Amino acid sequence: MTRSDEPPDLLWDEVKENFDPELMGGLPDLHVPNTSARHWQALLDLVAHRGWRHEYLEGTTPLAVPSAARALARPPGAECPQLRVWPTEGILAIFRFLSDEEIDFDMDLREIQGQDRLDAFCGFLCDLGRHLGKPVVMCPEGAYDHPVLGFDPVLGRVRVLGD
Repeated sequence: MTRSDEPPDLLWDEVKENFDPELMGGLPDLHVPNTSARHWQALLDLVAHRGWRHEYLEGTTPLAVPSAARALARPPGAECPQLRVWPTEGILAIFRFLSDEEIDFDMDLREIQGQDRLDAFCGFLCDLGRHLGKPVVMCPEGAYDHPVLGFDPVLGRVRVLGD
């Protein structure tokens, strides 16, 4: 998370349109590209290490968090497992084990309003991206090829992408 002696990655007044559910869709598409089961396992390890509140579901059934390999190896026709993570009170990230090649998740933009919530969101993306050594990208809902912001592993911070 952003420390008080560091400037925030993003300023709310400059990016608030990227968090407008009317413009972006309520649940924008977030993803970590070019991953493997190893990266999914690193995500599970990060959640446990940070002590974030979480819940693993297969369908509507809550279960103990399995290994990433097991979560990704669901039988054909089975519902996609999900990991619900609350990195901070009132902000939920829902990870779906769709493929080992990409980590996909959603966050509700209504939960990310104002500078404090934006700082918490950026802190979460930074934690995730640094731990995985990968970019974390946010696109408008249904516009997967139009990234608007994300964690840049070279800069080590969240920045605006595209126009």
